[in-house]
Amino acid sequence: MRIIHHLALVLLLVSCAPRGELNLYAGAGKTGDLQRIFVGTTREIDESGFPSGNRSRDLIYGRFDVSVPPDREPGSIAWPRRQTIDPSKHFLLDNYSPIATQKDFRVALSRELRSRRSEERTAIVFVHGFNNNFSEGLYRFAQLSEDLALPFIPVHYSWPSAGHPLGYGYDRDSMLIARDGLEATIRTVADAGVDEILLVGHSMGALLTMETLRQMTIADGQRSLRKIGGVVLISPDIDIDVFRAQADRIGKLPQPFYIFSSTRDIALRLSAGLTGQTARLGNTTDVQKLAELDVTMVDISAFSDGDLGHNTALASSSFLRLLNSVPDLGAAYGKDPSSRVGLLPGTVLVVQNATRLIIPNLAQ
Repeated sequence: MRIIHHLALVLLLVSCAPRGELNLYAGAGKTGDLQRIFVGTTREIDESGFPSGNRSRDLIYGRFDVSVPPDREPGSIAWPRRQTIDPSKHFLLDNYSPIATQKDFRVALSRELRSRRSEERTAIVFVHGFNNNFSEGLYRFAQLSEDLALPFIPVHYSWPSAGHPLGYGYDRDSMLIARDGLEATIRTVADAGVDEILLVGHSMGALLTMETLRQMTIADGQRSLRKIGGVVLISPDIDIDVFRAQADRIGKLPQPFYIFSSTRDIALRLSAGLTGQTARLGNTTDVQKLAELDVTMVDISAFSDGDLGHNTALASSSFLRLLNSVPDLGAAYGKDPSSRVGLLPGTVLVVQNATRLIIPNLAQ
């Protein structure tokens, strides 16, 4: 009965929320802040020329310039409704440039690197989660890049989610199909000449991230991970035993390695119930199960304030403000765990190699 109750809640909340769609508005960047995002996708292109929810056997590339409106709440995304478009209020697509081949994609990234200083020569590859259409994943990444003032080259890997709350089976199969595309995207970004790559996977995209890291090490060992400078899994929809098996096969995990979790994540509670479990990796409190792994769990349950608790790390205005208030974000999430003490408030629990950081919401 609890599963049925949660499923009904999910359907109710999703049905009340407007779904995102791309709105091409040339010149929107004159009003908003422009986020230039490179994209690799295994979505099929629809009649409008944009990626759809259907699967493609081809890996398609492009560059999307997203205009982020000024004076908005951190974490928020405002969609145009009823054809009323206002660049001062809405996320909009300012420009779209398709990129024909993998080689052209690599060249475009290399060209972007030429104007960047050494500390900006990192690429961040973001992998969206379950029930995301193309525009929702793209705009969420633009919002995150804007709110955290990320200096990295943003690369979005968009796999063919059905964009429907009842499409879990379709999405899971699509995620498995998309592993080769993500691997090819990561390798192309590395070959473009970036100094390092930060991988960020959300929800089911975290499972795709782990599966891809696993198959890359099977292909050519730790050498394939030489440019992976860190991994962040946000609300990962992963069976804990599956995660441990993936980590065992990968071997030495890229560092730093963060898992953002929330015990208030209703979506993951539902996912766990559907598989006969009590928790997934993204809502567990038991760091003991990860004791032998060099990972840091960041419990942000205190910041869950809506959206089923599944987008807390991406959309919670209070949590994003906390991150932006850290004097040195790099030190707060750097390779030395001791450097986090005093920068981020909270309780630190250490069990063998694993660390659990519980962050309180001091704004409440």
